Amino acid sequence: MTATGPEHVPVVVIGAGPTGLTAATLLALHGVPALVLERHRAPYPLPRAVHLDDEVHRILQAVGIDEAFSAISRPARGMRLLDGAHRVLAEFQRDNPRGHHGFPQANMFDQPELEQLLRDNLRGHPAVTLRGGVEVTDVTLPPHGGAPVEVTFHDEDSGVSRTLLADAVLGCDGAGSLVRACIGARMQDLATAQQWLVVDIRCRLELPAWNGVHQICDPQRAATFMRVGEDRYRWEFRLRTGEQPQPVTDRRRLLALIAPWTPGIPEDDLHVLRTACYTFRAQVADRWRTGRVFLLGDAAHLTPPFIGQGMGAGIRDAHNLAWKLAHVLTGRASENLLDSYQVERRRHAQQLIRTAAAVGAVMTGGGTGTAVARKTVLPGLSRLPGASRLVLSAVSPPLRPGPLVGFRRLGHPRPGTLCPQPLVPDSDGVPHPLDDLLGTDFALLTTAPLSPALHALVRALDARVIRLHDPQRPQPGTGGAAHRGDPGTGALVRWMGSAAAVLLRPDRVVLATAARPRPGNTCGDDLAAAAAAWAPMLCSGDRAAQDAATVATEMA
Repeated sequence: MTATGPEHVPVVVIGAGPTGLTAATLLALHGVPALVLERHRAPYPLPRAVHLDDEVHRILQAVGIDEAFSAISRPARGMRLLDGAHRVLAEFQRDNPRGHHGFPQANMFDQPELEQLLRDNLRGHPAVTLRGGVEVTDVTLPPHGGAPVEVTFHDEDSGVSRTLLADAVLGCDGAGSLVRACIGARMQDLATAQQWLVVDIRCRLELPAWNGVHQICDPQRAATFMRVGEDRYRWEFRLRTGEQPQPVTDRRRLLALIAPWTPGIPEDDLHVLRTACYTFRAQVADRWRTGRVFLLGDAAHLTPPFIGQGMGAGIRDAHNLAWKLAHVLTGRASENLLDSYQVERRRHAQQLIRTAAAVGAVMTGGGTGTAVARKTVLPGLSRLPGASRLVLSAVSPPLRPGPLVGFRRLGHPRPGTLCPQPLVPDSDGVPHPLDDLLGTDFALLTTAPLSPALHALVRALDARVIRLHDPQRPQPGTGGAAHRGDPGTGALVRWMGSAAAVLLRPDRVVLATAARPRPGNTCGDDLAAAAAAWAPMLCSGDRAAQDAATVATEMA
């Protein structure tokens, strides 16, 4: 503490893993400075997470590292389910590796490389400061539970403990979260924990194995194998009852475990990067927020690895919270908006955790009888039409109806789902990923002129309007970002169904829709009327409040 008092910053992010760095960068994009505090001075060097889906890759696009991530990642071909003798029970391949969000549906990568990309990207965001070599020792909320929040940390270089004040604190500090303890939150078990041995190996020679994820469906020794990079491979072996949860130091035993995947490969070419034992937990925190202190990532939830959603769930947390917090801190939205973070994200994470636990049980659980049943059922399942698409499709569920998720209307896109991202031409006819045209805030996709009430709502939200030319309607549009006959625009219009307008949140989640009007009429009165439930929460600035009042007047 200095003579002038503690340093005061808008947001402190505790933890510089992918979740924390993503949150800090997104806050900066919304105009809010952030200070990131991290124990390590460089990315933690050992491999951990290895998979992200196309929805999370899209968030990396929002951060600005999608092209760099594509350069260090590798699309996964699909998945094979095998028995204990490594005989194929079922194979599911991706016909089209690119998903609805513009990126490969499954991306394999090395987590330290992703963290380095995120750190390097901070050079383009001077509003974010990263301090390494510091350990946070306490987080103290004010008696009334709001702000400022006191953050105490120990600086390794000076050996001095310091305190600073923050308008908000994001606890991205992992499974052993100090922030979680400071707000009195506790983890709740959703499934039984399991002990697994994880092995990462680098080999200059390509292993003679099918180029996809291998899942060994053997209750005696369940295992997973995947190629992570050009020369990197990952194995995970479930420990048997009685086996000690400790890394394998006996090289001969280790090579015996991976031998089914390495025939003909000289032992000297198999370089062990790491062996570690992990407890795969299925847990979710009972509370994700107290006042202006929030939990994100592993501090809030732990997901078994069977569907590859652990780290991605943390990045989704950051994407959901960053715009809401930025709008509140900059005076654009009311404090009540922050209540929606736990409501939306906890349910979503909990469903993914339960899905992962269920998938793991189906593929690896049970005894001999279950293994026999798998051998009988899985081969037939894999031959069913559409089976691969069903098994390999995105597992992320829609957000449930709530304050910022309207109810579904027949024939309209479902609120709470993500808008797809095709390539859409700009006004000069140059194609861009849709999000690059939408900007960083609210956006409205429409195929019809807007009613006065919807115009007022657009102004209140400062939303960007993208006028799409409906390929099935002969009249041309007026301005906007698309040209009739363009495949990407056609895909968007088909996705809109019978809706004439779709309102998107800054995280590209569908908030509400408007029905298609009769020819010659404007659209949006129904959407504007529905906005009465949430517009006051999102429109707290002077001009926004005036525009929100105009919406009410137009609807009266």
